[in-house]
Amino acid sequence: MLTTTDDHVTHLTLNRPEALNALAPGQRDELIGLLAAASADPDVRAVVLTGTGRGFCAGADLRGGAPAGERVAGDVARTLRLGAQRLVAAVLDCEKPVIAAVNGTAAGLGAHLALACDLVLAAESARFIEVFVRRGLVPDGGGAYLLPRLIGPQRAKELMFFGDALTAADAERLGLVNRVVPDDDLPKTAREWAARLAAGPTRALALTKQLVNASLDTDRTTAFAAEAAAQEINMTTADAHEGVTSFVERRGAAFRGR
Repeated sequence: MLTTTDDHVTHLTLNRPEALNALAPGQRDELIGLLAAASADPDVRAVVLTGTGRGFCAGADLRGGAPAGERVAGDVARTLRLGAQRLVAAVLDCEKPVIAAVNGTAAGLGAHLALACDLVLAAESARFIEVFVRRGLVPDGGGAYLLPRLIGPQRAKELMFFGDALTAADAERLGLVNRVVPDDDLPKTAREWAARLAAGPTRALALTKQLVNASLDTDRTTAFAAEAAAQEINMTTADAHEGVTSFVERRGAAFRGR
């Protein structure tokens, strides 16, 4: 894993190009820790997640094969809760906006890792693959939660039942990605978007992310109550004061992420 932080943006780069950045357990746990650190660091105001080489992430590294010995009931569920599900939750729960810059193949857990991000940029060469059916597996890493919320149940089932590779252009058409750009432009575009986010009102963005992520799981009364609570919290921040003051003074706002 490569990680740098500059201009209030943390860049996390999966760095196993020989394996299309497939995630071994140790690397998965490292990524979870880095996302938690970025979430808690007041100097970090945006996160960019990408990969090196031809792949964004080919999913979980399965090269170790099935575990030796008799499988104990509960082992699989526990492994998923503490592994793939915890990783996707770390993205969804990160208090900073997370941009996925999908530079190539995003398959299985790798696709769900990208789709859990707040904004998804895809290179023209990117491919999204619900690969689980090809292995006789049920989708994990929150796929059956994320996909129907992004594109509806019928489209989600089509992708999961057939496991066909989805081009970047088709992913954009379906609403899975925000923007498709030429491969060479992907890093530049990700930096530009991250810079805009890092210059924004960080706490307001965090609360907005929380509201939107929870919206499809709640009824109107609960959603309205959450919105009112978020407004109450946000109005105590320095950035909210700056935003209102700058409007009254007819000048651009200078947010500090506080």
